[in-house]
Amino acid sequence: MTGEISLDGVYLPTLLLLAIAALILTYGLTRVIAAMGLYRFVAYRAIVDLSLFILLLGAIAFFLPQTGIRL
Repeated sequence: MTGEISLDGVYLPTLLLLAIAALILTYGLTRVIAAMGLYRFVAYRAIVDLSLFILLLGAIAFFLPQTGIRL
């Protein structure tokens, strides 16, 4: 994985794009968790949301090179 991606001459860090993807996935996952009512078992919702974001970002960064997609 390279350090930067060029979009029309603007260089963006790869980690920024992965973080945006993880943020979108986290938003969807938190909506599902809230719809199922699972937040009632959690004392601090913000910590759970942050933990989900970090786990998703790590999973995307780990598994993306294994899929053959080169960034």
